Amino acid sequence: MKKIIAKYRKRDFKLTPQRIAILRYLDGNTSHPTADDIFTQIKKAYPTVSFATVYNTLLALKEKGEILEVTIDPEKKHYDSNVTTHHHIICTECNKIGDVIKDYSDALRLPSEILKEYKTVGNHIDFYGICKECQKERRELKIKN
Repeated sequence: MKKIIAKYRKRDFKLTPQRIAILRYLDGNTSHPTADDIFTQIKKAYPTVSFATVYNTLLALKEKGEILEVTIDPEKKHYDSNVTTHHHIICTECNKIGDVIKDYSDALRLPSEILKEYKTVGNHIDFYGICKECQKERRELKIKN
């Protein structure tokens, strides 16, 4: 945790106990939580924390390039502390989000006519499937029926 605090102090990021709790929650978290998820967890330790504090902290982290905003679900933004190039797989039944750590840049070569008009700054692919838990639930439902 000391490394995280030192990292953000160097970047002139105001560190309150609530913000430190948010950073701690996000550190290494691969569940792609929503602001509501983070708020619910942080509120347990800091009952007076407001949703605005959580949301504004996430916005500040996003602006500094410390987290990614994943907009897979139009109803809720999800946040990803892994800012390296990667893609996502989403369960079509429960909306669980998983990371796909593979670079597809070579496979996504854009046609030259597009490259004349745009400078590519990144890419993101969303894959869709059914997670193991939902597959198991389907099998159990099938057996019962």
